[in-house]
Amino acid sequence: MNPYILATLLFGLGLGTTVTFASSHWLLAWMGLEMNTLAIIPLMAQHHHPRAVEATTKYFLTQAAAAATLLFASVTNAWLTGQWEIQQITHPLPSTMITLALALKIGLAPLHAWLPEVLQGLDLTTGLILSTWQKLAPFALILQIQPSNSTLLIILGLTSTLVGGWGGLNQTQLRKILAYSSIAHLGWMILVLQFSPSITLLTLLTYFVMTFSTFLVFKLNKATNINTLATSWTKAPALTALAPLILLSLGGLPPLTGFMPKWLILQELTKQGLAPTATLAALSALLSLYFYLRLSYAMTLTISPNNLTGMTPWRLPSTQLTYPLATSTAMTICLLPLTPAISALLTP
Repeated sequence: MNPYILATLLFGLGLGTTVTFASSHWLLAWMGLEMNTLAIIPLMAQHHHPRAVEATTKYFLTQAAAAATLLFASVTNAWLTGQWEIQQITHPLPSTMITLALALKIGLAPLHAWLPEVLQGLDLTTGLILSTWQKLAPFALILQIQPSNSTLLIILGLTSTLVGGWGGLNQTQLRKILAYSSIAHLGWMILVLQFSPSITLLTLLTYFVMTFSTFLVFKLNKATNINTLATSWTKAPALTALAPLILLSLGGLPPLTGFMPKWLILQELTKQGLAPTATLAALSALLSLYFYLRLSYAMTLTISPNNLTGMTPWRLPSTQLTYPLATSTAMTICLLPLTPAISALLTP
């Protein structure tokens, strides 16, 4: 792609998110979301491949449906209450509709079906943008409206953690596994949203760091399915040794960074008297942990003298920068000891 066009599209992505962040009026927020969607579509379709075009079309249709529902809900709110302010959503009908529209935007279960399909059709770089940056603007809106319907949020959160766990079990494609991982993580964030927005933000940030590391590892190995991972130890032995730690951090295993948000969320849910919800969420995390363990097994326990499951790839020199990967890997593995400092900052 022409670098000028790429720069313009990335600027559009940034601008769309910033407009949504800065807006206090529903029309401006909707406009930011639309700019975001329109900027990422050429990035998704840049490889003229039928899968990429199909993924782009699916993404466009779901995002357009979500944006139309959001616009309809905000107009309904203005009609019922005379308010266009984002924080003045008082009526339950527009509040529920907006929550569902934003859930469709970020891919929360049961409105998640588009996400694995779309992510599977994209290359890893665009997939990374879709899994991280594209979640920011809708999340800012969900945090601002503080949905009044708490039951809806808990149902969305629990369904997402369960679907994210179940869905990834039978997958062999890494991008689909990462999509289900994304659904499960978003479920955890939504569960705690109404009780502690600061923990939700912390979970979102740690999820970004861990997903960034995972995508970069796969990108360095040019891996798109589990069999390709099995031959990665010949290309980058040190990275292959670290990759299971990154994956287990995504699964939320102590003593890695990914354990911190899960720990704080379970603690908060128990404080609020939702022990059954916390138990169910913790059990659903075991499902996710299983498929991360599968990936770890494929990467490290299929090393010689065992038979290789995949074809040995060409060992071409990588053009990818390794500093971002080194930084994010260190953060993915080592930040758990900072938990007391972070919880001290989070408590008002």
